[in-house]
Amino acid sequence: MNKGQLIDNIAESADISKAAAGRALDAFIESVTSALVEGDSVSLIGFGAFSVKDRAARTGRNPQTGAPIEIKAARVPAFKAGKSLKDAINA
Repeated sequence: MNKGQLIDNIAESADISKAAAGRALDAFIESVTSALVEGDSVSLIGFGAFSVKDRAARTGRNPQTGAPIEIKAARVPAFKAGKSLKDAINA
């Protein structure tokens, strides 16, 4: 499912226009992104939690030459599925 299909699905389920559904989805994405940038997590009970994890610097290998390279430390977004979502998928 891509963003357009998701907007169509939201509009149909909530009985709102596609434009309103698109604005709602964009607002949701912007809100989650802002919270993660600030270092907060976003928990949606039953669905899951978005958070930021710190990944340590490490040594990797260039796949073409095999030479070691240094990979910088990074902050990466993470999602942990909630129990209801896991149960729905495995039903």
